[in-house]
Amino acid sequence: DVINTIRQLAREYNVPIQVVPVEKLNGLTKASHQGVLAFAARVQYMDLQQVIDHVVSNGELPLFLMLDGVTDVRNIGAIARSAVVCGAQAIIIPDKGVAALNEEAMKSSAGALEQIHICRVTSLLKAVDTLHLNGIKVFTSEMRAEQNVFELPFADPCCIIMGDEGKGVQPYLAKAADHFFKIPMAGSFDSFNVSVATGIILYEAMKHRMHA
Repeated sequence: DVINTIRQLAREYNVPIQVVPVEKLNGLTKASHQGVLAFAARVQYMDLQQVIDHVVSNGELPLFLMLDGVTDVRNIGAIARSAVVCGAQAIIIPDKGVAALNEEAMKSSAGALEQIHICRVTSLLKAVDTLHLNGIKVFTSEMRAEQNVFELPFADPCCIIMGDEGKGVQPYLAKAADHFFKIPMAGSFDSFNVSVATGIILYEAMKHRMHA
C-alpha cells in the first residue's frame, strides 16, 4: 500500500520516520492527512566525508561539532550561531533523537544554520570512525576530567561532542573520544547550558588557532 511505499522510499533516501498517534497529526494540520505528514527541511544535509574533503581541499583546519541528544531547537540555533562566528565548518547530528531544524531553530541561529554544513548520520559512532580515519581528533566534556578546555590541542583537526544537559554524552560515544576535558567553574552550581558551553569551547578553539 501507499504507507509501505513511503516507508521504503524513506529508507532509500535516508529520511527519518517517526510513528505518532493520529491525534498528534490532527493537531499539526487541519487538512486531510490520510495518516502521513512530511516536513521539508530548511537546510540541505551533507555527506560527512564530502564535507571533510571540501574543508581540507580549501586549506582549512577542520573544526566540527557533534550533537548527541540535544533536543531544544533554541539551543541548536544558538550553537550554530556560535559555530559560524568561531569558524567551525560543520555540525554532525544523528537522524533520530535531535531537535528538528525548523523555523524556530533558524530564527534562534540568526541564519547561521544556512551558513554551516549540516551532516545528518545514521550512527554517531560510525561518524567518529570516519573522523578518525581522516585524522580528526574527537574531544568530549567530562565533569571529572583532569584536562581543562583551554589545554586541549585545538591546533589539530578536531571535532567536539556536545551532549544532552541531563545525561551528557552517551558512554559508548564518550569511550571513542581522544581527549576528555572540563570547563572550570568558579561556583558549585550544576553546569553551563549546552549552547553556552559550546560557545565557550569554540571561542577557546578560535583563540588558540589565532595565536598558534
